[in-house]
Amino acid sequence: MTARIAPAEAGPGRLAQTGLAQEPVFLMARAASMGSSQANRGLGDLGLKVRHYSVLALACSDEGPTQRELSAFLVLDPSQIVAIIDELEERGAVQRQADPRDRRSKIIVPTPEGRMLYARAKEVVDAATERSLAALSPAQREELTRLLRMAAF
Repeated sequence: MTARIAPAEAGPGRLAQTGLAQEPVFLMARAASMGSSQANRGLGDLGLKVRHYSVLALACSDEGPTQRELSAFLVLDPSQIVAIIDELEERGAVQRQADPRDRRSKIIVPTPEGRMLYARAKEVVDAATERSLAALSPAQREELTRLLRMAAF
């Protein structure tokens, strides 16, 4: 027999009391998914997604990340990183250059156009962050960031 749910009780909000909604890994994944969704909507106007933004942001950090470092840091398969860099390179936003530390490796550097694109994308991501974390006070946001950094690194 299938349980019937009254229309007033329907919707995802009623699932917030389940055991799953108390599990930290699920909560981190859900918060990340909701934040990425917000950011992707805004980044779409720039022809980007969060993954593109992440690679572009790291390229603009002036750390000269290698493709291998990007893959490990962003926890993406190397083939995904190659595809993202290819797309950004086709747009004229980044370039691959020989790594002075290891000539067999390539570092990803931004072009002037890439830096301008990053600046616009950063504004979009900052606005998405504001919307995603609107329920938190500035102190709670700082604490959340501190805790997430501890968990991530």
